[in-house]
Amino acid sequence: MTARIEPLLSREAEATGMDMLVVGAGEMGRWIARTADRPVAITDVDPAVAERAAASLDGVRAVPADADETFAIVCLAVPISVTREAVERYAPTAERAMCDVTGVMRAPVEAMRAALPDRERASFHPLFASRNAPGNVAVVADASGPATAALRADLRNAGNNPFETTIEEHDRAMETVQASAHTAVLAYALAAADVRDEFATPVSEALDELVSTVTDGTPRVYREIQETFAGADRVADAARRVADAEGEAFDELYREAGE
Repeated sequence: MTARIEPLLSREAEATGMDMLVVGAGEMGRWIARTADRPVAITDVDPAVAERAAASLDGVRAVPADADETFAIVCLAVPISVTREAVERYAPTAERAMCDVTGVMRAPVEAMRAALPDRERASFHPLFASRNAPGNVAVVADASGPATAALRADLRNAGNNPFETTIEEHDRAMETVQASAHTAVLAYALAAADVRDEFATPVSEALDELVSTVTDGTPRVYREIQETFAGADRVADAARRVADAEGEAFDELYREAGE
């Protein structure tokens, strides 16, 4: 059961829109800044990146990474590897709530529990690249309240589908839908020979499109996903099973794959 933080502001005050700081001006930082229907500031370890992001987003302002300013909501959009550090650094600036869109659940939730025990906490995982928004957004509502509820409403109003999950369910799912899926796509790309377009089949065309989708991203993002979630080894083991199977053994694997 998730905790609930009692409202500290009147409903009328809540309706005016609580301001938010987005930490990290990369792809997902710009996405949440653009999606949130409230006053937004954005910061980044590279001030120039924050300035460019703010200039590209209507009504968003850039602030220095070391500013002492506080905000009702602080949302972390940082690399997975620096999540805990970011929680500790920005916890004092979060008046009402902290959340993240890092793509991992356990590390930020545990860090937020320790650093913000009396404030609202939520972890959001948009299951898409920002250019494919809107889409499904996994949510671990660790300590819910008006601020995180308002942000979830912003996501829904932008056409997204926020759905609740747990840390455990999320991490198990990511082993399949991210670590295993990315491994399979990248392995196909590395194994595929260069053939004329006329030889393409519906299956190979679909795989080629997936390769384009994955390799159009940032290597660091995919590397950190692979380092965070298991699943790659299972794909390698399954590929070896298929490669070694003969006769009825292959037929059994074929049927197993279709179940």
